[in-house]
Amino acid sequence: MSSRRSSRSRQSGSSRISDDQISDLVTKLQHLIPELRRCRSDKVSASKVLQETCNYIRNLHREVDDLSDRLSEFLASTDDNSAEAAIIRSLLDY
Repeated sequence: MSSRRSSRSRQSGSSRISDDQISDLVTKLQHLIPELRRCRSDKVSASKVLQETCNYIRNLHREVDDLSDRLSEFLASTDDNSAEAAIIRSLLDY
């Protein structure tokens, strides 16, 4: 056992997460990320999973920003009283 892991396992408290829990969470992340779902091997390092997860979240942020910009441009070019604007407003109202 590495010194980092042994020091982690010696620490007590309910806020500590076990190695098994970390492994389970990494596996769940691997199944959520499209790039990693395509991997044939189940042996993907935790580092790779976390790196791909960060990349995926960054890409999602970019997509949201792009869609927000496109929606803003569309709304700016649409008459506020038009049927299109009414539909969009109804979709955006939760």
